Amino acid sequence: MSILVLQTIIKQWDKSERTEECIAKRAALPDQHPIEFPPAFYSLDNQCVIDQHGDDLSGDRMTYSDCHNGKIKFDRFQVCLDNNLLGYAATIGSDQNFKTLGSIDNTWIQCKYDWRYSVYEGGFYYWLYESVVLNAIRMTTLNKAVFLNASPKVILTD
Repeated sequence: MSILVLQTIIKQWDKSERTEECIAKRAALPDQHPIEFPPAFYSLDNQCVIDQHGDDLSGDRMTYSDCHNGKIKFDRFQVCLDNNLLGYAATIGSDQNFKTLGSIDNTWIQCKYDWRYSVYEGGFYYWLYESVVLNAIRMTTLNKAVFLNASPKVILTD
């Protein structure tokens, strides 16, 4: 039996945090971490380790679907458990077209994307900017330093 490891790093900021100093501070933050319990936790009937880092101002930024037809969907990503393929969709929605990035069978893939969305808080709307990193692998034995010991097979930046 194998285990799916999904590590997310989210960096969020608003319009006031777009200075060179703020940009440099965000750029200095790591794009991979060792897996430690907590914050990591088992999910989806212990088939998956989810390790979330960074900002989550809304408190529910990442949601994960239950395994349906051998696929797990979350955010802009999909993992097909039958063939260990990771897919990415440039947009979020019910009609997502997932582009296959490659196999995560005992090798890892890193995906990075930036976007913004409006948030309503305290009677006002504002833009929330976000940089998301996903590190994903499926392995037979959990290695807590997997994302630190080797380079990713694929790096996607969107």
